[in-house]
Amino acid sequence: MQKFRPDTMDEALREDIRLLGRILGDTIREVDGAETYDLIESIRQLALRFHRDGDQAAEAELEALLKERPGGQINSITRAFGYFSILANIAEDHHHTRRWRTHLVAGSPPREGSLAAGFARARELGFDTGALRQFFSTASISPVLTAHPTEVQRRSILDTLDAIAALLVRRDRQAGTMEERAEIDIAMRRLVLTLWQTRMLRPTKLSVLDEVENALAFFDATFFAEVPKLYAAVERELGASVGEVPVFLEIGSWIGGDRDGNPFADAEVLRGALARQAERAFGFYGGEVRQLRRELTLASLHVRTTPALQALAAQSAGHIEHQADEPYRLALATIQARLAATHAILFGGVSEGEALPYETPEAFVAELGVIVESLRENGSALLTHGRLGHLVQAARAFGWTLAPIDLRQNSDVHERTIAELLERAGTCAGYLALDEAGRVAVLLAELATSRPLVSRHIRYGAETTKELAIFDAAAMAHARYGARALRTAIISKAASVSDLLELAVLLKEAGLLHPDTGRLDVNLVPLFETIEDLRAAPEIMDRLFALPGYRALLASRGGTQEVMLGYSDSNKDGGFLTSGWELYRAEVGLVEVFARHGVRLRLFHGRGGSVGRGGGPSFQAILAQPKGAVDGQIRLTEQGEVIAAKYGNPEVGKRNLEVLVSATLAATAEPAAAEPLEPGFPVVLGELSDAAYAAYRGLVYETPGFEDYFWQSTVITEISSLNLGSRPASRAKGRSIEDLRAIPWVFSWAQCRVMLPGWYGFGTAVEAVVAKRGYRGMRLLQSMFQEWPVFSTLLLNMDMVLAKADMRIAARYAGLVEDAALRESIFPRIEAEYRRTCAQLLAITGQRALLDRNPVMRRSIINRFPYLDPLNHVQVEMLRRFRASDGLADEPRERVRRGVHISINGIAAALRNSG
Repeated sequence: MQKFRPDTMDEALREDIRLLGRILGDTIREVDGAETYDLIESIRQLALRFHRDGDQAAEAELEALLKERPGGQINSITRAFGYFSILANIAEDHHHTRRWRTHLVAGSPPREGSLAAGFARARELGFDTGALRQFFSTASISPVLTAHPTEVQRRSILDTLDAIAALLVRRDRQAGTMEERAEIDIAMRRLVLTLWQTRMLRPTKLSVLDEVENALAFFDATFFAEVPKLYAAVERELGASVGEVPVFLEIGSWIGGDRDGNPFADAEVLRGALARQAERAFGFYGGEVRQLRRELTLASLHVRTTPALQALAAQSAGHIEHQADEPYRLALATIQARLAATHAILFGGVSEGEALPYETPEAFVAELGVIVESLRENGSALLTHGRLGHLVQAARAFGWTLAPIDLRQNSDVHERTIAELLERAGTCAGYLALDEAGRVAVLLAELATSRPLVSRHIRYGAETTKELAIFDAAAMAHARYGARALRTAIISKAASVSDLLELAVLLKEAGLLHPDTGRLDVNLVPLFETIEDLRAAPEIMDRLFALPGYRALLASRGGTQEVMLGYSDSNKDGGFLTSGWELYRAEVGLVEVFARHGVRLRLFHGRGGSVGRGGGPSFQAILAQPKGAVDGQIRLTEQGEVIAAKYGNPEVGKRNLEVLVSATLAATAEPAAAEPLEPGFPVVLGELSDAAYAAYRGLVYETPGFEDYFWQSTVITEISSLNLGSRPASRAKGRSIEDLRAIPWVFSWAQCRVMLPGWYGFGTAVEAVVAKRGYRGMRLLQSMFQEWPVFSTLLLNMDMVLAKADMRIAARYAGLVEDAALRESIFPRIEAEYRRTCAQLLAITGQRALLDRNPVMRRSIINRFPYLDPLNHVQVEMLRRFRASDGLADEPRERVRRGVHISINGIAAALRNSG
């Protein structure tokens, strides 16, 4: 087994990258021939010269070299660089795990983000064991998996990559002899050969249920193993017994319930998503119980048992004579039979004997608890850990359906649905014409009566029928799987109190809100997305809490109100800096309103993978929340290709889950959290935001022809036809940026290496503030960076984005714009703002170059550039060919289209957090 010191770590990473690159190169040479391999190497060298030196001769030579190549060969080149990038990512992930493990073995202080570090920080801040137990008794932490059209990798490719990653681990930890190392290297070559000959693109678009299956793979890979381990670690720290710490961490999902802009998500899909999740849960539980029956062979001759355990065992004793003196195996046989009976009730099939099904997952957990308690009382507490303890934790955390599925729909759809229901019932013929006060009055009257609004004898329009079916399916899910299977309904584009009350009425019609008892079975969650909505959020919630009827419903849900904040759409609406500032302001305002009304706040952060959509390191983002905005409660979306990057590997997944728990604990314990030390800091950030907003809106929404520039200089047209996810790229037909979803907006700018949503307007804003405040302006900004986490987190995320951008490559994409005047009126503005932003960022942070403060990320980008840059050059050439009105007579258009799509796939994989 290899031993690594911190000073040899970087060399170990380079060796891994060289190894994987060498294996891929050998594979290409053997399969496609030396000529193709030599061509790939020539392109890499030319791209490197262009990147390093800005060598115009290299650019011209590279362009000429690509132009003369046939499409088939170009596609092989594109695949090669795409796979080089992906394999480099695997080496990098392995490197991070190796550093993490080496640090732990060395006995150094806990690493930032680890669970141990979170506990240590909380104790430093005065949290004793009692306070820690109190925190975990009320905490609610949930990463929520979403499927979006930047999820570029096929499942079959991800499985092969996982196998390669596992071999890297074996090579480090188990290859003690030359023969063992040779076996691993041969196995790695087999996998790379398989990878090279596997189709990179999907032939058809994913369905929503395909996306469900993709998400389930992460339970198999990571969550089933690592979530229980995390619970066990917390129990050890608190000195708690198995199952004593309440459920504080849950995996959530939107896949199957998110209808906003996705016409393919309907009631049938929701039922299918829940069923598939439940099938996977029962399969896991059944397998673990069977294995426990093999392991817990304790005989009554040697152990004592509790009366409860004896009663549980007695239910199976007559059927398993050869195990009659093994009470724990008999008890597990009873549990196994009851699981089978429950499965038969839910899905059909054959149950074992006359066993009674479990009514709830809690009943299943309770019977596992009988085994745990018997072992503990009779001197075998050690056996309650390991597989048994992990099964208890898994059943508590996952229930029957693994992950609660959230419903989400746009407020406009709810509004139209309610309007039709009221009109057809003869209750209100002009609902859409009412002002806000009028709408609230009508809706409150509906919520106060048990009289149904929906008639099963009326034929409603298609949209209304579809919405009613969704809520009926939700009610059936509660009856079938229990209330935790689906407990949140989110209103996108929430802009008023009536938006929430409309959803409440729809829930009432489905039997999920009970006017007679004042009980609400589903959380009502507004999603504030645009800049305007974020600014209005505190006032809307203030008016909502002033309604006694709503407060009664909220009390039935435990008195906690969840609010979702949209990072993606606010960024597309107002730019990176203004989005960050308005999100912070909204949080501060919400904390004040909730405190005044005595309501507990749980924020749901709609973050994307890219910085332009709220991405970036989760630990720093959570700690940068204002005081009171966390308080043990946080949900955040995990989107697109970031899910695979964070949770595809179990060790990486464990680390990311620890980060969420550690950061939430630390942010809750911090006495001041992200509060500014100087009262003038928010004023200055507000000035920056105003100037950045004007610059961003001036370019994107007020520049004539900008839409044409965007559609021609990026791959947005081609993304729209790529078989990535089930969701369309735009909410409506047409080319309007307003209608375009934020995901492909950010994704497109990343592909052409502009990264515009992650930085545009900042340089202009700093110049404006410095001009207004004089020389003290820059010193004030520097103090803000050093002392205020909100500002420093924004800038450090921007630093990463700027480092990934490349204006020389971006200029090649600008060359795709047909109108030279339009091109020259827009790209120089973008380029000048990039230079301005870089200069001002460096001045504020005191760095000599981008990423000076983040050497790990700098090294990562340096390692990727030799494979990433060629992909961009190839993509530009393929876009030219594909968009040409002629010139394709000798080359099938489909092959060129496939080449473009392969390049999109490869660049997204190389950038990792592009969407």
